[in-house]
Amino acid sequence: MSTAARTSASTTGGNLAVGRWGLVIAALLLQLSLGAVYAWSVFSSALQKAGPFTLTKPEATLPFEVAIGMIFIGTYLGGRIQDRRGPRTVAVIGAVIYGVGVIVASFATDRADLPLLVIGYGVLAGFGLGLAYIVPIAMLQKWFPDKRGLITGLAVGGFGFGAVVTAPIAQALIKRNPDVPTSAFLPLGIAYLVLAVAGALFFRNPPEGYAVPGYTPATSGKVVDSGRDYTQGEALRTWQWYTLAGMLTLAVLAGISFISQAAASFADVAGYTAAAAATAVGLLGLFNGAGRIFWATVSGKLGRMPTFVAILALEGICLLLVPHAHNAALFFVLAAVVYLCYGGAFGTMPATAGDFFGVKNAGGIYGLMLIGWSLGGVVGPLIAAKLIGSDKDYTTGYTTIGIIALVAIILPILTRLPRVRKDPNEGALGTKAKPRR
Repeated sequence: MSTAARTSASTTGGNLAVGRWGLVIAALLLQLSLGAVYAWSVFSSALQKAGPFTLTKPEATLPFEVAIGMIFIGTYLGGRIQDRRGPRTVAVIGAVIYGVGVIVASFATDRADLPLLVIGYGVLAGFGLGLAYIVPIAMLQKWFPDKRGLITGLAVGGFGFGAVVTAPIAQALIKRNPDVPTSAFLPLGIAYLVLAVAGALFFRNPPEGYAVPGYTPATSGKVVDSGRDYTQGEALRTWQWYTLAGMLTLAVLAGISFISQAAASFADVAGYTAAAAATAVGLLGLFNGAGRIFWATVSGKLGRMPTFVAILALEGICLLLVPHAHNAALFFVLAAVVYLCYGGAFGTMPATAGDFFGVKNAGGIYGLMLIGWSLGGVVGPLIAAKLIGSDKDYTTGYTTIGIIALVAIILPILTRLPRVRKDPNEGALGTKAKPRR
């Protein structure tokens, strides 16, 4: 590249680097809408009480469980497609499917319509959510190579706060027609559709040759770049991909095991009233969202693997202590740390995957890694429910899960960046390099 070309690229990169923050706002609009899925507990409770529905607890949980399971299918396909076709198309399609799915769920008016509720909220909305969710995470890493941890934390932080914003609105809408709580899905679905599509329409990848002025990838220090962009196939041929996916799975499993039992645990262990427990769980959503930003930022200073050691260790220790924390204030503090760490795993892993495998194909590589979300999100609550049981044996349940989290610390301790071998026929590292496993 000539001196004039380099100067032009630098100037263009500088202008784009200033305007890239608008994409963060657009991403937050999308993620806040998608994160509303975690407000399902509001509907679950209402569907069990509403006369025309009177669903059992497992039945009321089914649409949410299906949605969580469908997320992985969406992230996998969305990640692969956006790496080839760009972010805007995938995000808009995902946002439309998500919004339409929620609207479809509004047409379920009694118990006989449970299949329609599962199809709308579970299958359609879950798939659309996954399709759109992965897009801003991969896109923003390309725009912010200099702030990868912070920016991925913000991207998924919006998702974490979605339920906090949506829950009180959903409760107010349900009160207008408590016999048919699903009627709230119509205005909510329309709002999700408008906000998510509005954000997605601004999405775009940086131009070829984009660079942030003054930034060069780190080759030493707490956070180091691998030095090349892996394809999805190349990443899957490294053992590091599987240890990262394992870390995400186990961190999610530990956190969501407690989250799935949080309201009951507040009442049974710490003596909260039902109303106080519901309020506490609502407040804890703030820690879920904040943890995504907090730990992602910490990982940029402390290092990715030390951060995951801290996340898993704190989850494990808190889970060991929770069944013995009969003091209301202490119980809330321990619960808040678990929520903070649960969110932190989602905030830190996208940047970690970008460090290890590059950002060019981040959608496909990290999208596939989100199988840990579905696995942990489905298996964790099942383990917790089985171990705690009807006799409310919280000590056995949480101690077992806490030990799993502590044992999982071995994964970040052992995991290092893939070692890249320089091809002797190439002048630059990484052009045709192959990962050494």
